Amino acid sequence: MIILIFFLCHWFLSLFSQTFFLHRYSSHKMFKMEPFWEKFFYLVLLISQGSSFLNPRAYAILHRMHHAYSDTEKDPHSPHFFKDVFGMMIATKNMYMDYLQFKIQPEPAFQGNYPEWPLVDRIGNSWAWRLACGLFYIGFYVMFANHWWLFILLPIHFLMGPLHGAIVNWCGHKYGYSNHDNEDHSKNSLPWDFLLMGELFQNNHHKKPNSPNFASKWWEFDPTYPVMKVLHWMKIIKIRKV
Repeated sequence: MIILIFFLCHWFLSLFSQTFFLHRYSSHKMFKMEPFWEKFFYLVLLISQGSSFLNPRAYAILHRMHHAYSDTEKDPHSPHFFKDVFGMMIATKNMYMDYLQFKIQPEPAFQGNYPEWPLVDRIGNSWAWRLACGLFYIGFYVMFANHWWLFILLPIHFLMGPLHGAIVNWCGHKYGYSNHDNEDHSKNSLPWDFLLMGELFQNNHHKKPNSPNFASKWWEFDPTYPVMKVLHWMKIIKIRKV
């Protein structure tokens, strides 16, 4: 039971950091926050994603390209140009590393207006940090796992951030229903997206990329949006009017 609680906590904390900080803030600036809170959530990102930390700058560049070139050959991660999800993940990782290491420069339209914290970026992208987090996950399982099959979950901890992205980009552009004709293959995979905290409303999101609520029909539910409303009410963030 302890292992399953730990797994679910890691899954949803990492996922919240990705959808709230990397996606809705770093990539789209759906809300504003003071420098203190930006650094606070930057640290939450580092800790919650752990060994699979994703750099906000590189993530934002790739995501903005994804919107501009959705499901075309210039899309960094459209499932319609790969044989399987693993091929898509490898290609996305290679492009991500090129931007992370400044090997290539993005188009001007995709640059700027994303959070940067060089010290935390160096820590999160270091092998020392990734190894330390991996050893922590292994040690936790050694201490508390009471069945051998629970160790099958360990690779998910190691690759949590990229795995979330792969599920969203593969399923969200192949499986589900469409509310809008976006001239791409974006889909809403789940009407109540508790599994990916709203990220699987890809069709809605591509129609209204700056809307903080990824649900658009009365019967759809984006679990991250009420959290954002509470943070807005607490004056931790200020949601942009769309």
